[in-house]
Amino acid sequence: MMLRALALLAVVIALPGAGRAQDDTVQAATRAAEQLDRAITLLDAAEEAPDRVAALTETTRAFESGLAAMREGLRQVSAREAVLSRDLQAREGEIARLLGTLQVMGGAGSPVVFLHPAGPVGTARSAMIVADVSRGLDERAASLRAKLDEVRVLRELQESAAARLSEGLRGVQQARTDLSKAVAERTDLPRKFTEDPIKTALLIASTETLSAFASGLTDIGDDERAVDLPTVRDRKGDIPLPVLGRVLRGFKEADAAGITRPGMVLATRPRAIVTSPTAATIRYRGPLLNLGNVMILEPEPGILFVFAGLDVVYGGSGDILPAGAPVGLMGGRDPDLGAVLSVADASEDSGSGRSETLYVEVRQDNVPEDPAAWFRGMKD
Repeated sequence: MMLRALALLAVVIALPGAGRAQDDTVQAATRAAEQLDRAITLLDAAEEAPDRVAALTETTRAFESGLAAMREGLRQVSAREAVLSRDLQAREGEIARLLGTLQVMGGAGSPVVFLHPAGPVGTARSAMIVADVSRGLDERAASLRAKLDEVRVLRELQESAAARLSEGLRGVQQARTDLSKAVAERTDLPRKFTEDPIKTALLIASTETLSAFASGLTDIGDDERAVDLPTVRDRKGDIPLPVLGRVLRGFKEADAAGITRPGMVLATRPRAIVTSPTAATIRYRGPLLNLGNVMILEPEPGILFVFAGLDVVYGGSGDILPAGAPVGLMGGRDPDLGAVLSVADASEDSGSGRSETLYVEVRQDNVPEDPAAWFRGMKD
């Protein structure tokens, strides 16, 4: 009976644990914090930058990237901490059973105390098993200590994240405010044409579709001049997305109401910055049809990038923008710190926190094309 109990104990100790500490989780959260630190440094430097619009655009994007990375890092930390906590709770019952078995076997005595009725051979065999059990207990105790240490580190990260996230939220709000002011004060942009507001109003009133409006865009400007911008046709498939987000609906994919559009919809976070993916001319900016605020960019004759659903739009029709220039902000409100932390606990796949949508359409010779064929990382 004694040998059977010892054998069962050895089997229990040999069961696999939760594995080694996942250093990648801690490193991901640490890198996210470093991204926010970099954004804060950029914000301080933007005040003295020769091109404040470009500097503040980079700063705003850096804050958005850092906050997104921090959310993802916290999500991983929370998930890892939950796994470890469940594992440790399960081990509590296992440890209790192990201690109970040891007490039945005679407490904390040395192996020679465990005499076996079969004589010296049986006693020797039981002593060897007990020695194995002792080594197994030491290994299990070391494993548990490592897990407890990891839980402590993860919880410290979660506690310190609140202050870092709060600072990041204040920073991105300040960067957006400074950016809006810098854009309003900008006077150095070249112009391709001067918009005729009467012609624009007539075009809007007389069209019912984006296609019809796009076909008349060249008629709303005066004094249009030729501009030699870098071609984008040879960059097809390698153009950066205008906003940090994920695809919610693809080209001509039906929405919940069964409506299809010849573009894609990106889910973004509130107040996300939208930038010009290439050097381009603003052909139109403002409200249009049922699309909300619209920005129509012309990187070269015959090609249009249409962005719809913005809350704030920057610049004016006829302005020539460099690649990466800000064209507007998404709507919504920045979440408070508690909401950000709760989003970090949710699955990223659920789209939690991405409450705004940007509609993106690419038109070549006024024919819609699949934006996934134009923007980087959209095709496998």
